[in-house]
Amino acid sequence: MIRATKFFFLSIFALVFFISFLKIIHAQDLGMPPTVAKDSQLVEAYSDDRFFEGPTWEPRFGKVYFTAFGKDNQQILRLERPGKVAVWLDKTEGVNGTFLSNRGTLLGAQGKGHRVMEYSFGDSGPAKSRVLYHNPKLNEPNDICQSVKGDIFFTDPDFKERKHSAVYHLATDGKVTKIITDMPLPNGILTSKDGKTLYISDSHLKLWRSYPILENGTVGAGKVFFNPDVENRNDPDGMTSDREGNLYFTGRGGVWVVRPDGQAIGFIPTPRFCSNATFGGQDGQTLYLTCDKKVYSLKMQVVSQ
Repeated sequence: MIRATKFFFLSIFALVFFISFLKIIHAQDLGMPPTVAKDSQLVEAYSDDRFFEGPTWEPRFGKVYFTAFGKDNQQILRLERPGKVAVWLDKTEGVNGTFLSNRGTLLGAQGKGHRVMEYSFGDSGPAKSRVLYHNPKLNEPNDICQSVKGDIFFTDPDFKERKHSAVYHLATDGKVTKIITDMPLPNGILTSKDGKTLYISDSHLKLWRSYPILENGTVGAGKVFFNPDVENRNDPDGMTSDREGNLYFTGRGGVWVVRPDGQAIGFIPTPRFCSNATFGGQDGQTLYLTCDKKVYSLKMQVVSQ
């Protein structure tokens, strides 16, 4: 009986190990997602010695805008053509994540200024700037998004102590509510296409969570939405989505393409740490990736939401 019991537990252990092994191999072997155009490869669109973040495509001017973090200054750049940028906004006070609002303006999470900003697009710079929310007690607003209903959500990670991080809801009437406090380092943020789900990356726990958005803009209980079984522990960061509802999560080695049910359908490896992504291009079928010292483009078979 003892030998039989021992054999039974050894068999169970072997089965669990085998299943785990299969999961790891499957994750490592996950190929390019079917949403990427056939034979498409990353193309370097711009590079210099800075860290790039917060890409947003603006359809009227037909350009992609992104944030740049230098040693002594932060800027918003506009890609004029491959290898050439124009400074669209200088001395941004740490604008990190950006988002094209429902009104066609640029929303910005201003880290050092402790503000949520809105910029109207002008040819050589913002035609108008407006402070949507300012609170000097904020840690460092990092990323921002807006739902189809007009609600704005932004993350405010506590990078120093990981004790006072939060996610906020900015209602259409201007009311601001702290809605999430149980994430050590909330970073990237995005709502689903229908505005019913909030996705947030956690740069400390190295995973992505989802929360149901309630009618008043607050959220229900969250859950782990995606946590790939891979050794790479690079910080999860920004995100975007396509018209089919697929999510593009940056971090953990590149860009993970995940269905709304949490199933990964592909992986885009990047040679450098990838901070964020957005769809753009005249046909909406170009994925722009901001990385450390590089910005890449990738031809796609789908368009943004």
